Amino acid sequence: MKQKAPCLDALLGLVAGLGLIALYAPLLATAALSFFQIVRVRGTLGFAPFSLDPYVALLANGEILSALSTSLVVATVSSLLALVLALMFAFYFVSARRGLGIAMQIMVFLPFLLPPIITGLSLLIAFREIDLGRGLVTIIIAHVVFIVPVVYRTVLVRLQLLGSSLTEASLDLGASRVQTLRYVVLPQMRPALISGALLAFAISFDETLITLFVAGSETTLPIRLWAMMRVGFVPEINALATLIFLCTAAITFAIGLMQRAGERV
Repeated sequence: MKQKAPCLDALLGLVAGLGLIALYAPLLATAALSFFQIVRVRGTLGFAPFSLDPYVALLANGEILSALSTSLVVATVSSLLALVLALMFAFYFVSARRGLGIAMQIMVFLPFLLPPIITGLSLLIAFREIDLGRGLVTIIIAHVVFIVPVVYRTVLVRLQLLGSSLTEASLDLGASRVQTLRYVVLPQMRPALISGALLAFAISFDETLITLFVAGSETTLPIRLWAMMRVGFVPEINALATLIFLCTAAITFAIGLMQRAGERV
């Protein structure tokens, strides 16, 4: 086999390094600005001394904290509901006739493939026709409709990889269908369920355009930040972004450790 030229390895490493810088430089700059604010002194720009004032101001900002709590509730509930629906759709697809399964998949994926403005407007019209007032419930319903395809695809791929041999063996050994689902199928699908739920949570937490149509008087964090952009960002926004990034990185790292521990067992 021909070995790669050293110059090619260096070029690939340079491209990868530039890509990582482009991805993480804004995050690192945001984190730095949450501790060292930019100030103007005698017509020149500089950095103020290290301070935790943005984090203190964040804890005192009731509007941002209220929007953050709403987003966390919506993302958590939506992800759990989407996970249950995705499991039901995946089990139906592998057991239904091909034509019915394809038709079901089209209905599941269509709201995600359509432009968000069309999905949001359609949901708004539907809620108005059934006389359902806009609020937390309509936001959750809209997010479930939007994120179910993401979880469904992740769960379906894992379910198809498992095949039917484990299920058939469990049933032959005397286990009921419920026991087979609980003790055989679901444990094997745990990585797909965790990754699908996390991805759904991230999409729901970040969703803005569809939420604008169905939110009513409720305010999620993306909507609050979008409204604040009209008058400029305040320092506590950098603190909030830093905390969210650190929490996300910690959760991802912990899940990676749990999955590695599960593989060793």
